[in-house]
Amino acid sequence: MSLLDEIKNVDHKIFSKINGEWHNSFLDTFLPFLRQSYLWIPFYFFLLIFVPLNFKKNGFYWSLFFLLTASLSDYISSTIVKGTILRLRPCQNPLIIEHLRLLLHYCPGNSSFTSSHATNHFAVAMFIYTTFKQQISKWWALLFVWAIIISYTQVYVGIHFPLDVTGGAILGSIIGYLTGQIFNKRINLYKPENR
Repeated sequence: MSLLDEIKNVDHKIFSKINGEWHNSFLDTFLPFLRQSYLWIPFYFFLLIFVPLNFKKNGFYWSLFFLLTASLSDYISSTIVKGTILRLRPCQNPLIIEHLRLLLHYCPGNSSFTSSHATNHFAVAMFIYTTFKQQISKWWALLFVWAIIISYTQVYVGIHFPLDVTGGAILGSIIGYLTGQIFNKRINLYKPENR
């Protein structure tokens, strides 16, 4: 068995544990609800308004970088990576579908790798952390806990393998870190003359 086959085998086993064994009726209802954009978009919308109000011109640029980060992560994950790495989702995979618990009303038709939910949430979390770490030093972990929960949910509901969300988390973190560093070097929220 090749290394790639070994990795896939472990990936499938972890998926089977999360999707098929580690479940209960509460999580079956609650976790699919967390995927809904109307739950988390208001928070991001709040930030897009709150930051410019408090940081003026630099806050406006922060909002533009925030939108750039989200758009870039979604494009890279959904178009470039998924268009290059064609991997069946669990809900499309004939080897798994018999034992699958699909908790959504549909199975997305595009490639499974990487999870765009994971990529986008980790990109945004890393961008916020990188640009706001002076302000949220005690609360930064919550950003990543949220991204981890969303990523776990993708596996739990049956539309991604653990490797898909892990790849998305790594990709998103890199994107968010890079856009955050560029913002900090070029603009920075904390330059006194720009407050």
